Amino acid sequence: MWKLALGFAVFAGLALFILMKSGGDIDMSGESHSVGSHAPAADHAPSGAAAASAAVPASAASN
Repeated sequence: MWKLALGFAVFAGLALFILMKSGGDIDMSGESHSVGSHAPAADHAPSGAAAASAAVPASAASN
């Protein structure tokens, strides 16, 4: 049983060491909904079809 606990402690320590070395900015608080947490998503940009239809002048669209 003590081997299992020791293995878990070593594995957890190694995982934390690797995570800290890879970036150091680890947020363990769960799902974040703050505005400044990440770059804006790509789905806010108009899609190709919507952008193309918005670029067509009204006179050309009525023909």
